[in-house]
Amino acid sequence: QVQLVESGGGLVQVGGSLRLSCAASNSIGDNFYTMAWYRQAPGKQRELVATISSGGMTTYTDSVKGRFTISKDNAKNMVHLQMNNLKPEDTATYYCNGKRNAWFEVWGQGTLVTVSS
Repeated sequence: QVQLVESGGGLVQVGGSLRLSCAASNSIGDNFYTMAWYRQAPGKQRELVATISSGGMTTYTDSVKGRFTISKDNAKNMVHLQMNNLKPEDTATYYCNGKRNAWFEVWGQGTLVTVSS
């Protein structure tokens, strides 16, 4: 069973930057078609933030376009989320997700990002 472990969360001021990392215990390329970052703010539903396909195509939710960048390193089994110009509304627990198909996906345990004003 592949495991995903996030790191890099923390407290940052408005306008600051953080880089989240997701380490997979096994090959990303062999196990997942799509890697993604989700986030869940207190009292809100989990939302999709960014995705990256096996071919490297990326998508972003509108609220983070131009500020966040998702990337991956298949050789190191890592996925990253570079977050710039952070805003208070970016405060949430961020989750790494790997999906192969409708029947197989894996979640990390989450890493908390707090943006203070």
